[in-house]
Amino acid sequence: MARIRNYRKVLEMFPKLRKGLIPSTLVLLTLLIGNIENTAQATDLPEQYKKWLDEEVVYIITPREKDVFLELTTDRERNLFIEAFWKQRDPTPSTPVNEFRQEHYRRISYANQFFGRSTAKPGWRTDRGRMYIILGEPRDKMTGSGKNELNPTETWFYQGMTQLGLPAGFHLIFYQRGTTGEFRLYSPLQDGPQMLLRTYQGDPRDYIAANEALREVDSQLAEFTLSLVTGDQSTNLGRPSMASDLLIDRVETTPIRQIEDIYAQKFLDYKDIVDVEYSANYIGSDTLIKVSKATAGTYFISYALQPDRLSVGQYEDKYYATLKLNGTVTNAEGKTIYQYEKSAQLEFDEAQMRDFSHRSFSLQDMIPVIPGNIRLSVLLQNEVSKEFTSLESALYIPDEEQELQMTSLIIGYETKSHPSADSRLRPFQNGDTQMLFQANRVFRQQDDLWLSFQIHGMDQALQERGRIRYRLERDQEEIRAFERDVESYARRPNFLERISLQDLPPAHYRIKVSLLLEGQEVLADQEEFDITHVQALPRPWFYTKNLPAIQDPIYDYTLGTQFFNDGKYMKARRLLDQAFRKNPRSMEIALQLSRALVALEEYDSVESILLPFIDRPQPAEFDAYLVLSEAYRVLGRSNEAVEVLNKSLLQNGLHPLTLNALGRCYLELEDTAEALKALEKSIEIEPKQAEIKSLVDELKKKKDGIGT
Repeated sequence: MARIRNYRKVLEMFPKLRKGLIPSTLVLLTLLIGNIENTAQATDLPEQYKKWLDEEVVYIITPREKDVFLELTTDRERNLFIEAFWKQRDPTPSTPVNEFRQEHYRRISYANQFFGRSTAKPGWRTDRGRMYIILGEPRDKMTGSGKNELNPTETWFYQGMTQLGLPAGFHLIFYQRGTTGEFRLYSPLQDGPQMLLRTYQGDPRDYIAANEALREVDSQLAEFTLSLVTGDQSTNLGRPSMASDLLIDRVETTPIRQIEDIYAQKFLDYKDIVDVEYSANYIGSDTLIKVSKATAGTYFISYALQPDRLSVGQYEDKYYATLKLNGTVTNAEGKTIYQYEKSAQLEFDEAQMRDFSHRSFSLQDMIPVIPGNIRLSVLLQNEVSKEFTSLESALYIPDEEQELQMTSLIIGYETKSHPSADSRLRPFQNGDTQMLFQANRVFRQQDDLWLSFQIHGMDQALQERGRIRYRLERDQEEIRAFERDVESYARRPNFLERISLQDLPPAHYRIKVSLLLEGQEVLADQEEFDITHVQALPRPWFYTKNLPAIQDPIYDYTLGTQFFNDGKYMKARRLLDQAFRKNPRSMEIALQLSRALVALEEYDSVESILLPFIDRPQPAEFDAYLVLSEAYRVLGRSNEAVEVLNKSLLQNGLHPLTLNALGRCYLELEDTAEALKALEKSIEIEPKQAEIKSLVDELKKKKDGIGT
């Protein structure tokens, strides 16, 4: 069955139908199509999970959560997801009891006990059961029965649920048709007062007359039949209120609106990456990612992760947390070109803990990257609480040959200057100025907005006659604008501007910065931010991973590695050669440079780079023996390749890759017996090597043929 992804597509096929649908019908159609989409998968679930999905959480699970659950393939994954599902709804995660889950199952039990008596349905499937499971116990109940003219009714009154986006007070009416069967949820617009009367002889379209007839039987009930919302004035004309159907729709979507279900997608994305104990503990975070350019022309990505909470451990009077950071950079084809792992050890005393407990935590880091369309994924794990959060972003890094460039705008509430003698690199720093900011870019009215960016490659005309225009917008309307000459910024290509926010009301804003020449826009970038009415806004405390000065060989090595993994071997060789000349004692750099040389078939150069590491007493990197032996083998020096591989076996023990390489070298030397020994030992260690097994079989046949 073709899967229908969006009910709007269905409605577009039937424009007349769509025009006539009222909101509650739209919601119903959405749910129906959502169920159609997942039916094929849901029926394949083991019974316990099908019951959980279709019965226990059917009214509170979001579409995204359901989609993710149906993509899981093992019971282990499903159990972990269910654990995560309830954790996201736990109002007191620090306590052993999940009050939300406990109350939810109590409501299901109550619904099954009391609302399924007059119908063949289980109580949770009835209208009363559904509303009870979503809203809980009403503030008041009124029963309408014992009157011959009136169908049996129940009226529930709710109050004090504005935090759920519901009216301050409202009623829900349930009624039976006749004296048996299910109590149905009443809609003033779709049912009308006449449905509550056992016999009504008037015009079914005359709501006024029906309401008057009901009023004579039960005046209190009649008061709610035109509108379920307390104080609704739209019924003054005697017509049912549309607000009632909107209320019912809003009640039914309340559980979905109350949960941030991004965790479900993160669970799916990272279930095979994070440890089992982490997988159910995703926490949200605010993030910020910016691109800047160092003086040497290298581009860096600065990023900040500001988790919703930071759990810490305690030992005596000290508090601590251990954070593990894993990053991955992929290219436009999805191939991984760079991976890294970092850690952060946090420790503070009681005074610091009291201060930090009122503030958020922001971890900041930066990495160098090569030009092109890339994607950055960062996973942050807290080893104390076994919680994780993440950020993902697609980015474009300009080509080094692109001359005129403007880097991303960085906005903050304060700046921090570093002495020019301190040449270390810091995230979100241009020149000697580092930006301090909220990752969610929220400011107070009394704040100044600091704005930092870079413009590279300006010619003389732009340097002398260029202007920078700042335009502040709200709702796409210009609020404020001003210009400054490019030459007035003494620290070019780094630009820093300060803008007062004191006369701006709380709202969502956009700041646009343009480079102009003769009034024409040459370059532009923009950023959005919010001004809050809150007077006191706790600022985050920062943990910043500083990097060495730009001259450090680590940057040539990192960029060279990225180019190598991206298949750009010439660029990789140039940078890795620079790194090796700066630090010829680094085994890591030497090995990566040798890989690039092999990829370029420059085998002669590999020996002078790797042999010193192979000949020293302490073991070299495992791969170094393989790379050097491969260079020797291709150069026709298989005897020397065998010596290197035998040394690897002595230093690193038996390994299938080493044995396979040794077997190939012996074949080059036409020593079939030794080749078979090496290859058969490799299969013994790792049996799942179809290609090697095939080679061994072929060699045995040749050997037997020669013997006969």
